[in-house]
Amino acid sequence: MGDTATGVGAEPALARFFAAYYRRRPVTATFTGVHDHDHLLPDWSPEGLAEAAAEMRAIRRDLDAAGRVPDDHVRAFPGEVDLALADAFLEIQLVEHEGAHFYRRNPSLWSGEAIFSVISLVTRDFAPLGDRLAAATARMAAIPRFLADAPRTIASVPAGWRDKAIRECDAAETLFGRSLPAWLPARPGVPDGAADACEAARRAFARFRKWVADELPSAEDGGESAGRDVLSLLLRRGHWCGTPLRPLTIEAEQALAEAHAGLADRLADVGLTSWPDAQVKLAELRPTADDYPARFTRVWQRCYDATIAADLVTWPDRPIRYVPIPAHTRDAAPQLYYLFYRSPAAFDHLPVHEYVVTPIDGVPDAERDRRLAAASDSTILLNHVVHHGGLGHHVQNAHAYQSASRIGQVAAIDAASRIAMFCGGTMAEGWACYACDLAEEIGLLSPLDRVAQQHTRVRLAARAVADLALHRGAATLDDTARFYESKGLMPAAAARGEAVKTSMFPGAAVMYWLGTREIRRLRDALRAREGKEFVAKRFHDELLGHGAIPVALTARLMTQGTE
Repeated sequence: MGDTATGVGAEPALARFFAAYYRRRPVTATFTGVHDHDHLLPDWSPEGLAEAAAEMRAIRRDLDAAGRVPDDHVRAFPGEVDLALADAFLEIQLVEHEGAHFYRRNPSLWSGEAIFSVISLVTRDFAPLGDRLAAATARMAAIPRFLADAPRTIASVPAGWRDKAIRECDAAETLFGRSLPAWLPARPGVPDGAADACEAARRAFARFRKWVADELPSAEDGGESAGRDVLSLLLRRGHWCGTPLRPLTIEAEQALAEAHAGLADRLADVGLTSWPDAQVKLAELRPTADDYPARFTRVWQRCYDATIAADLVTWPDRPIRYVPIPAHTRDAAPQLYYLFYRSPAAFDHLPVHEYVVTPIDGVPDAERDRRLAAASDSTILLNHVVHHGGLGHHVQNAHAYQSASRIGQVAAIDAASRIAMFCGGTMAEGWACYACDLAEEIGLLSPLDRVAQQHTRVRLAARAVADLALHRGAATLDDTARFYESKGLMPAAAARGEAVKTSMFPGAAVMYWLGTREIRRLRDALRAREGKEFVAKRFHDELLGHGAIPVALTARLMTQGTE
């Protein structure tokens, strides 16, 4: 994989980078399995953001002094790679800290950070419960001060973002006002003051909700677009994409047209004429209430067996089990960024990772039937198993945690509102989408599953086009929602929600399509070069072994000296 050494002082510089990274992002540290800061919340006050920016500039100077080379010259793995990716992360973070699009405009980032600071401690058994509850109590007690800084930092908010923050505040009312107060008293080792801290957090969220709903001004400029400069930076230094914006947009538009044509072909294969018709058929193929929990495990086993039989990749020994969303977070979950599959903490080493699914017990019959229809056989296979809990994210994460790259180990960890480092996106999501392509290639999908998979390709290409258009200023939020509905084939409410998410996180929606594209290009290039000597398992293991770093950079490392 290349050299492991770079300039003198590389390790001290990276050590300082990571020490500051976890100290400034204590909630992300918890999700990563670094527990020195489990009792803390970040400081997003104007003063705190300014101090963080000054520290990041100083660390960038350290990285340069340690031998960082320009991105175009990065060749040695992991030394040059980690120095370059650390510097790129800091450059992007400086834009976020000092610009108007992120911490200074998005109250949803604040509500998500505060809520998941506690959820991260009460849903995973990485330490004795008493220790975790003590840290959770400290964080709940810190939430009032944390949220009180928001009015000093946030000047205005786009309308769609306001609505999302309000929904999260309503979830906080449920979590801190009902669910945790009912759950905590029966736990052993509950610290003194836990109930009071929980109530203080609830009241703080009530005040925060009122401020967001009634007092925070709307952004006069709309505010949904990050702008061409930010988007270009994210593509260049975040995804390591060298394609200029206009050609990249044209390519994404072409991919969307091809995806639509492919959907028409697959619909014709099963005798259907439209995606809504296919949705009806897909919803009919679903587990019964009695079979619901076991269906996930059986489908997972089928995916595993097919992958091993096809000799696609080394499947690491990282057990996973499907369980209902915990009772004490269940009622708040639907209004939050509450992931079914949240990546295992890289450094916790729990014996089994729990993949949470929507429970069907204790709900009215009509709601139970709706939930069963949402968990169709195709959804279980493609989403809950192949993309997330099986060949996709779970296998990719397991390989990443063994990477020689310190950035690659942790970049794709799921944090409160997004992954830990932007640079992990094309590998994490690109591989997970590519994994679904592999499942189709080895015959794991039924004809109707192939329709659903092709619809996913339509949706991902549409997200790429929308991301590039919105953030270079060629589309508004309303334009984006209409585009998702017409070209992404989404229901109106889902299209609006997708548009809001795209606006909040520039460069994120494009990474699914972009990462898959880069993996396929690399595979095609190596297969053409190696001919009959090409071995899929060797290729996939080497690809994943670099960790969650940009696929375009991994491709350079895997092909250097062979062009």
